[in-house]
Amino acid sequence: MEPEEDAFGQMLWSCYSGNEVFEVVERDDGLKNARNPKVYFSNYEDWHPIEQKAIQFVKGRVLDVGCGAGRHPLYLQKKGFDVLGIDVSPLAIKVCELRGLNKAKGMSIDSVDFKPDSFDTIVMMGNNFGLLGSFSKARRLLKKFYGITSENALIIVDTRDPYRTDDPVHLAYHGLNKKKGRMGGQVRIRIRFQNYVSGWFDYLMVSKDEMTKILEGTGWKIKEFIDSGESKYVAIIEKITD
Repeated sequence: MEPEEDAFGQMLWSCYSGNEVFEVVERDDGLKNARNPKVYFSNYEDWHPIEQKAIQFVKGRVLDVGCGAGRHPLYLQKKGFDVLGIDVSPLAIKVCELRGLNKAKGMSIDSVDFKPDSFDTIVMMGNNFGLLGSFSKARRLLKKFYGITSENALIIVDTRDPYRTDDPVHLAYHGLNKKKGRMGGQVRIRIRFQNYVSGWFDYLMVSKDEMTKILEGTGWKIKEFIDSGESKYVAIIEKITD
């Protein structure tokens, strides 16, 4: 990643440095959303209850995909887990290291390449199921995850059901996506912070039925859903064993 494209990392670095900042997420239909990045630095007691519940399923050696500022791997590290956090943003990795994460590596999800049986749990919290990008990419990466994990491994993800809305702007966007042959919740976005702008990338949000369909034939299946009562939910995904 080129330094001028690391808008996410620059935002995290500025927040870590004590500045009041906002992350701007721009969708390809022109919709913009400004978010307070303090959630990336939140402690366990401030997490959403379903995140608190989900993190208790973690076991063994852990890979945190899209670790951001390190809130999940740092919690797990303190609990005694052997955890590696990866993120495509070099500055995010720097922030993780400065915050005390022992094992952090700059790496995109597309570049994940570890030896078989390297991990027992893959964590993709903070809406990071979205990093799987699209139906076909998600299936390809899930098969790759199958190859690098132990026999009884878990993947712990959270996402949002994009269809649990009555906002006409979002509903129109879902329809436009489907006309293009994309999943309704396959949003195309980029991150803006000050004069930094990331490249465009696909970010995938799915219903429970869509997630179940994506998993078919990848070697993974749903173990349990954890509901929030709103659009946000967690999926505990387990490896299929003979």
